[in-house]
Amino acid sequence: MKLAGYEIKTGKHISFKSENQKKFIRLRSLGNGYSEEEIKAVIDGKKPLIDRKKTSEKPKSHVNLLVDIQAKLQTGKGAGYERWAKIFNLKQMAQTINYLTENNLLVYEDLEKKAQNIADNFNQLSAQIKAAEKRMTEIASLKTHIINYSKTREVYTAYRKSGYSKKFYEEHTTDLLLHKAAKLVFDNLENKKLPTVKALQMEYSELLSAKKKAYTKYHSVKKEKQNILTAKANVDRLLGEDFESDRKEKSREQR
Repeated sequence: MKLAGYEIKTGKHISFKSENQKKFIRLRSLGNGYSEEEIKAVIDGKKPLIDRKKTSEKPKSHVNLLVDIQAKLQTGKGAGYERWAKIFNLKQMAQTINYLTENNLLVYEDLEKKAQNIADNFNQLSAQIKAAEKRMTEIASLKTHIINYSKTREVYTAYRKSGYSKKFYEEHTTDLLLHKAAKLVFDNLENKKLPTVKALQMEYSELLSAKKKAYTKYHSVKKEKQNILTAKANVDRLLGEDFESDRKEKSREQR
């Protein structure tokens, strides 16, 4: 300790003081593990060194939202309450409290996490439905081109045999344009292998079934998302910025 620049005072209790300190600090004032006998025992290897980081960690405490809400409503003060009161009423807050209680969302972190999970689930279902609809549109279009190609094949063959006659083209313009459009689509297929109409119909049916199932979940999750986001918005507006700042500060202290 002397080599580290501390001044030592002996007596009934050993005390230390650095050059930057005004008063001596007694070892016993530092709590368990800092008596002269305990320090000697650690040096002699008779006692393990206490990990102060672990022992100093405080258990995480969560604030019950109902307590905060009740306190805010009872005081009826603060910018957060005033902003909320202009838009909402006590009946709406009562509905929010019931929702939080019934869904066991009495801790803000739980409310926040569940709101995020439901939003993510909703977005995934939405993306799944959009992807299915896009592919179904592609299938319908490809199926139409395959049918048009089949119907106009003989007309195109005759057109080619005519030496690409201008008169023949004018008489069969619609069929020839449909045939050309279908051929262009086929040439641009990624795997270059043209699927059968039966295979396309089967894929379309599977996508339609999956889309219907996703839509059933979609409507349910959409309603759940609206409920929890409304509840969270009510809590955020009522408790205001002070609550958010305090919550973040407590979170930093608990790390």
